[in-house]
Parts: sequence; structure tokens; C-alpha cells
Amino acid sequence: MLIPASSTEYLHIPVTAPAGVDLSGVPVKIAVVAHADNPAEGEWKTAEWAEGQARILVGPDGGTLELTRGNYRVWIAVDPPGAENITRPSGALNII
Repeated sequence: MLIPASSTEYLHIPVTAPAGVDLSGVPVKIAVVAHADNPAEGEWKTAEWAEGQARILVGPDGGTLELTRGNYRVWIAVDPPGAENITRPSGALNII
């Protein structure tokens, strides 16, 4: 994904729930990092669900994250009912 540094908009991450699981009330977090390691605890930000996708507001005008120009890795963490607590890399974000 490509977002200008001057833009404030939602970063959307599509999520496929396990069969029979409604994720709409399940906590979801997103991390956007500029390194190759797994995100540290403080890098996770609370996200929200919108039409089956997780989203977080990114940008300089009230965004949860204000990112400078560069290349980032996007991660998502979902804790559905049951034993699983799922963390996955979700793609790349370029801020130009």
C-alpha cells in the first residue's frame, strides 16, 4: 500500500475468520514497524473492525499513527475465542 505522508486515512487489513467465528467483537491490534523483527509490545495499537476488515487511522491529522516517509511492515494480532492468539505479518506500507 502507498500513502502520502500528508494524508490522513484508514489503513485497512482484510481478515478471514475461522469457520463459524464472528470476529466483530474480538479485540484487534495493528503494528506498523520500520524494522524486520516482530513488533515489540509498545508498537501495537488498538484497531477497530469495519465491514470485515481491521482498520487504523494513519496520518498527521489526528491519526493513531503519524508515520514519516519510509517503508514499513504491517502486522495484525487477533485473539478469537478459544486457544488461539493469532499474530501475522499483513503486508508492506510505503509512506511517500
